[in-house]
Amino acid sequence: MQTTPTYDDVNLILKLYELRREDKLREARAFMGKYQASTPEEHLTLCPPGSPEDANFRMAVSYWDMAASFVTSGVLNQELFLQSGQELLYVWEKVRDIVPAYRQLSKNPLMWDNLERVAKAAIERMNKANPEAYPEFSKRVRGAAA
Repeated sequence: MQTTPTYDDVNLILKLYELRREDKLREARAFMGKYQASTPEEHLTLCPPGSPEDANFRMAVSYWDMAASFVTSGVLNQELFLQSGQELLYVWEKVRDIVPAYRQLSKNPLMWDNLERVAKAAIERMNKANPEAYPEFSKRVRGAAA
């Protein structure tokens, strides 16, 4: 596993940041700030199939799962990514309750697997810095839309 970040890592992170500034993705990211569902039923109420909310949800989650795939495949340095990728953990906190049910419903145990793996690394990193950091982060995110 790569341990020293490269200029390619930096350029990829800058590209990921640039993509986050695109209008549709900004809209999807803003939607995730309001998203709060802990069951598939709640999710379907908030994001009926084919709705703009469904599109926003899918765009935000698939974007961060894609970015995480760069880390899990070894293309992007994990530590460098985690230093500037806290939004990935934010999205994971928003969806983590529904992931097991959606994996079961879709018969796809790998659904959002990259997102989960990198989020777990972010949690571990955060907990090493301060064991109180992640619980506080989680509480803020999960209560953000309440």
